[in-house]
Amino acid sequence: MNTQIKGLTQPLAQQGRVDIGVEGMTCASCSLRVERALKKIPGVQAADVNLATESARVLLPADQAQAMEPLLRRAIREAGYGVREKAEPLDREGASPWAGFAPVAWALGLSSPLVLPMLAALAGVHWMLPPWLQFALATPVQFVLGAHFYRAAWHALKAGTGNMDLLVVVGTSAAWGLSVWSWLGPSAPALPELYFEGSAVVITLVMLGKWLELRVKHQTTSAIAQLHALRPPSARVMMRGGELAEVPLAEVLVGDAVVVLPGERVPVDGVVSEGRSQVDEAMLTGEPLPVAKEQGAALTGGSINGEGRLQMRVTAVGAQTVLSRIITLVEDAQAAKAPIQRLVDKVSAIFVPAVMALAVLTFVAWLWSGLSLQASVVHAVTVLVIACPCALGLATPAAIMAGTGVAARNGILIKDAQALEVAHRAQVVAFDKTGTLTVGRPRLVAFEVIQGADRSAALGVAASLQSASEHPLAKAVLAHAREQGVVLQTPHDLQAVPGRGLQGWVNGQRWAIASGRWLGELALPWGGLGDQAQRWLGQGATVSALVRQDGLQPRVLALMAFADEPKPGARQALASLRSRGLRVMMISGDNRAAALAMGERLGLAADEVLADVLPADKASAVQGLRAQGTVVMVGDGVNDAPALAAADVGMAMGTGTDVAMNAAGITLMRGDLALVEAALDVSHRTVIKIRQNLFWAFVYNVAGIGLAAAGLLNPMLAGAAMALSSVSVMGNALLLRRWRWPAG
Repeated sequence: MNTQIKGLTQPLAQQGRVDIGVEGMTCASCSLRVERALKKIPGVQAADVNLATESARVLLPADQAQAMEPLLRRAIREAGYGVREKAEPLDREGASPWAGFAPVAWALGLSSPLVLPMLAALAGVHWMLPPWLQFALATPVQFVLGAHFYRAAWHALKAGTGNMDLLVVVGTSAAWGLSVWSWLGPSAPALPELYFEGSAVVITLVMLGKWLELRVKHQTTSAIAQLHALRPPSARVMMRGGELAEVPLAEVLVGDAVVVLPGERVPVDGVVSEGRSQVDEAMLTGEPLPVAKEQGAALTGGSINGEGRLQMRVTAVGAQTVLSRIITLVEDAQAAKAPIQRLVDKVSAIFVPAVMALAVLTFVAWLWSGLSLQASVVHAVTVLVIACPCALGLATPAAIMAGTGVAARNGILIKDAQALEVAHRAQVVAFDKTGTLTVGRPRLVAFEVIQGADRSAALGVAASLQSASEHPLAKAVLAHAREQGVVLQTPHDLQAVPGRGLQGWVNGQRWAIASGRWLGELALPWGGLGDQAQRWLGQGATVSALVRQDGLQPRVLALMAFADEPKPGARQALASLRSRGLRVMMISGDNRAAALAMGERLGLAADEVLADVLPADKASAVQGLRAQGTVVMVGDGVNDAPALAAADVGMAMGTGTDVAMNAAGITLMRGDLALVEAALDVSHRTVIKIRQNLFWAFVYNVAGIGLAAAGLLNPMLAGAAMALSSVSVMGNALLLRRWRWPAG
């Protein structure tokens, strides 16, 4: 089985797009601020900033992308954020799981003594640290370890916006300042009421929460990291003198001879020139069984060689390899925004100003009710501390990252977030027939000539006409002619007639290979072979005719019958989709009798088969199906591309063509039709996670702010709840990593 993924062997078009890594974003308001800064630059057509992947994607005119990248980076810096050299994966190879924990450890160490009196009070022991010691412990946490909160808040204020950092800074600074006033103010009591522990613990908990959030982000991006890890650092290249040399991967060239020893990873894409082995391609295709490779077989970089020594000729390197394209597709999907995220962005844009106004209202209301100044400030501070747009900003991208990552590990490449979000709503799944539901390698099972005609000569003409064609039926004729030892002649003036056949000159005579449809349009008789043609059609065969064009009176000289076989498991896959309440359709260019015969073998009813559909009409057929609900179209050929684009979601088989894959939102890495249901299932589960995350993020904020305004929370509890909200959203999305498709 050749699992070379044809549609991933050409480089992606990167013109007009710039990807930049952004550092320092803490909430949805931050990502919106970066977006606004980028969109203000003349020439920018679109800008999307993803909080979960910490990256920005900017679309520009193709001829301006490279020149404007420095300007884009400067705009991000002027907005108050850092810039990475490139949009690298968050989960870098070899990174320590405790990276970045040192400031958190210092904050925990300084804040812990401030919490001890509260814990002792629970045991009935009442004591308090001296005010000066509380001040000495809390101040470094507030202004040294928490300095980055102040910087980020200041940048937000300069930009005329608010963010999570501003809420934290205003809230904790108010608690710290109130404590200093109560301790050193002109009317300070002997035993002042201090809130140093509240300010320090809130800062500490927020820092801890952001560190835990980063840890979870590393895990959600592990699919990208694992794909990067598939690249070996070097290749064993055969030099001119015949000796082998270890060459860095960046220096390997197309055409080089590379040796892959047993147990090694294939470094780049190529074709086997010597040797035989079994190759494990599971990480790329999800195919659990090793694939036999011998001379002429395609090898994909990142796969693992089995027990045999292989020598390969390099066909693609760098960004042109299948692995590089897979990584790019997954990164594109993770960086894209799902449609539902647009609504979240609108809410986040007004979130911080609304919370600030509510905090002021809370302070005024409690003060008006007769509560003390200190207590009123504490209630307002609690409102500021518990309100956090982080969970809202992470809810959707975290689930998208986890869903696309786990799908990639199971052989499903999702090109954009919209396809992932829409696929779960599918009501109709339409399939192309040849190459999608069938094996796609038709055989010539019968070749009949009219009475008195020379069969060998007619077969030679038919094969000669189709010798330059890549059509599966043409290949079947050529294979049969080779078996019969027929000598081919060079055809001239060939002309393809889409959906009907082809015509041209052979040995000074004009001929045509015509489909049954074309014969009907030309009103040509079957030449005494009509009964035989009907029998073949009734058995599910595809029938073509060899037509000799004698002046104004063309005549049928021979008929050809082609048979294809359903893909293994196709019938079960269609039945499983139907059991999920989906309507299954087959779209075929064959005549109705042949299409119905194949449909019967696949378990399809007559009303589930659309026959006699020309390639140009497939898109119209899909549009007609959309009247019945959301349509997923599955195909693999060039003529499927318009239909894939016309569907709500297009799925391309990874064994198909580049054109089909470029038109589709989802690519299935192997020809297993069970992956269609798997893609719908992972979409369904991802959307569930998005809805769960958004629900709990909204409920958390509404309930938390309400409790804080009512005076039922203190700043420390609010800080803990705020810190844990983002972690819980990321953790819930991370549960998607446990998804496994049973059939895979």
